[in-house]
Amino acid sequence: MNLPNWITLFRILTVPLLVYYLLNPGLPFNKYIAVAIFVIVAVSDYIDGYLARKLKKETDLGKFLDPLADKILVISALICLVELRVVSSIPVILIVVRDLAVIGIRLTASSFGRVIAADTMGKYKTVLLDISVAMLIIGMPYGALVLWFAAILAVVSGMDYFIKNKRYLYGRVRS
Repeated sequence: MNLPNWITLFRILTVPLLVYYLLNPGLPFNKYIAVAIFVIVAVSDYIDGYLARKLKKETDLGKFLDPLADKILVISALICLVELRVVSSIPVILIVVRDLAVIGIRLTASSFGRVIAADTMGKYKTVLLDISVAMLIIGMPYGALVLWFAAILAVVSGMDYFIKNKRYLYGRVRS
């Protein structure tokens, strides 16, 4: 395991702490602690990617774990926000279904010995999603609207992902 992969593992292991602060509104400053945790973990996503490229430490494990860590973070936060009735479940369902479908394609590709890294549109979706979740945690105006834009981008990027990688679904993969 290299440094970028350890950072990714840190991101995954921090999610229960985020959930704890989100789901315990009686704790002093819970929203601010939760948003601080979320922002630190979201920013560490960019740090581990930067370090992997800069140090030439990109690995198949990192290409698999990095987007998975992001999905665990964001989906956990969104489910908590639905439970707290901060946001509608509809955009959350769209985002979760898209992410599960993308994971399915990645797993299928891995059965052919291929690793599919995140693409540019997916990265934009992630940034927009991270911004919306942070806004929703602290109750900023228009957080739900930004989440809807992120959900729409998630659906569009998911469709694009399927179109670009449909060969894995049909088993038409060349060596």
